[in-house]
Amino acid sequence: MTVTKIQRAFKPFKDYLPKPISNIIRNSITAFFTPILWSIKTGHFKSSFLMKSIDKHNNPIPWYTYPCYNFLKCRDFSDKSVLEFGGGQSTLWWSKRAKKIVTLEGNKKWYNELKKKVSIDIDLHYYPSENPLICRENALKILSENNYSKFDIIIIDGMFRVEMINIALQYVSEGGCIIFDDSEGYKLPLRFKESGLQRIDFYGSCPGVILPHCTSILLKQNCFIINGSFPIETIATEK
Repeated sequence: MTVTKIQRAFKPFKDYLPKPISNIIRNSITAFFTPILWSIKTGHFKSSFLMKSIDKHNNPIPWYTYPCYNFLKCRDFSDKSVLEFGGGQSTLWWSKRAKKIVTLEGNKKWYNELKKKVSIDIDLHYYPSENPLICRENALKILSENNYSKFDIIIIDGMFRVEMINIALQYVSEGGCIIFDDSEGYKLPLRFKESGLQRIDFYGSCPGVILPHCTSILLKQNCFIINGSFPIETIATEK
């Protein structure tokens, strides 16, 4: 096991103080420093102050829960297509990893900001989404008019999420998956009951957010994302 700087600094206390006292010191240091180090290591600290989802190096990351992000980041999406209902930092993150990105954004102000940041390779679309019906109709219209077919990953992370579910089921490829962010409170077991998809829930903290949330991944049979050959990575191994 790697000996950290904190462990090395604590060693003299452990060697020379009575065990009950050294344990109190060790436990106090662990309780105090663990959340601080975690926040710095993940980028949660910077995300909180800058009010955007970034890692500790200021790189954009999806606004999913950290357990879900850690699950996704070590997988290979280089030959995969992605459809996003709701763009943002995730669009920038996916653009460096996936073969094709199609993003539908219903907020005009954020669409204009995002348009300045994304490359021309990303299909970024704005459409009015004042209410659920208009949101659904415009999403279907864009997908149909551009002759988009199936997508390997479909992300529901904005706008009227319930109305995007049936569209996502229509456009997800065989062996693909749907990522549903902030999935608590949307009655997913009921809404996906007849879909035949399996569901994995990733509970935990999100960048720059106090309260924990849930990001769910709904999987088709033999989904590429659960291939056992992908490496296991931890925050502790990151540079």
